[in-house]
Amino acid sequence: MNIIEARHITKSYKIGHREHYLSLRDSISNFGRQFFGGSKKEFLALEDISFDVREGECLGIIGHNGAGKSTILKILSRITPPTSGSIKMRGRVASLLEVGTGFHPELTGRENIYLNGSILGMRKEEIEKQFDAIVSFSGVEQFLETPLKHYSNGMQLRLAFGVAAHLEPEILIIDEVLAVGDAEFQKKCLQKMDDVSQSGRTIVFVSHDMLAVRRLCNECILLEKGKIIEKGKSDNIINSYEKRVGNDIEHQINSLNTDILNMITIDGFSLEVKGRKITTRLTLNGEINRITSIVYPIYSSGGQRISLVDLRDGTLPFINNENNLKNITIESIIDVSHFVEGTYSLAISVQVNHNYWAENKKISFSVDPNEYKKYTPYLASDRGFFETDAQTKIIS
Repeated sequence: MNIIEARHITKSYKIGHREHYLSLRDSISNFGRQFFGGSKKEFLALEDISFDVREGECLGIIGHNGAGKSTILKILSRITPPTSGSIKMRGRVASLLEVGTGFHPELTGRENIYLNGSILGMRKEEIEKQFDAIVSFSGVEQFLETPLKHYSNGMQLRLAFGVAAHLEPEILIIDEVLAVGDAEFQKKCLQKMDDVSQSGRTIVFVSHDMLAVRRLCNECILLEKGKIIEKGKSDNIINSYEKRVGNDIEHQINSLNTDILNMITIDGFSLEVKGRKITTRLTLNGEINRITSIVYPIYSSGGQRISLVDLRDGTLPFINNENNLKNITIESIIDVSHFVEGTYSLAISVQVNHNYWAENKKISFSVDPNEYKKYTPYLASDRGFFETDAQTKIIS
């Protein structure tokens, strides 16, 4: 059974136009701008979006900034109406879109739990039943009688998530607010969302953390410029998105002509993946007396640094400038045989002639699951980033 049905949703905004309720002064001001030739240009945030979410399903929505992800969540949460199209939702909805949404800064933590629960449509008895669990989860016991305006962003987030997750809505909608919390709290939230999903309730989740989306969501939608580009199983959609991101980044890096210092430039930086080996090629141009170090940081699809290939004097070929070298291409072969299949990215920093230069842009690369020969009952998202072998024997 579909608990959410979205049909041909389009949302357009007039640039320079304000939605929501306006004061008399705002209305007169807007009328004046229109009368004297104010902007009437429209921006399509969403264009003809249709999708279904089944009961108990966790749907991930991914895409670049500005793709329309948050706009979809605001429409689902009934914060803003669609310009055209229709949405059917069966059940109570709890939304966590921004830190502090649905809270009042002058009220205490205790009062805000009751206020937010009431806004979500819960009866007082339901709120009281879950009150202790909310307080325990959010960790704000000693600040319950403190006005919310004295809470940090992290404390407000913990309290808001605790209310939304424990008041048992049929549909839980979560935007990228978890980025405010620390690593421990994010882990706690993901575990809670796992529990919510396992209980048969529905989650719609927007995040740039592909590891979290892989772990939590079984279905995904990829948005680009307000349109659905792909939808389907999470692993397939995330892999497609990461390849798109990688292609964009690779084009930027291969067109580099970057000054390091003292008239030395990087004229090219590229990589090639064959099986479980990466071959990088770095081209330096200028009077090169010494290459002190080359470092390749490797990142997960979520942007977390997970490894470092550090080439120092002992592993770099010796260079002297007696032959007046003006152009050098350095090739490195990196073994990624222990990497779990998936998409990663690699950056570079170089120290030449005792001058340091770092490139923050990354080249994306994929470790092909077809190259992974070993049988495993676990998904890649459950196995971490690396796998390694062990020699085992019985000693008694």
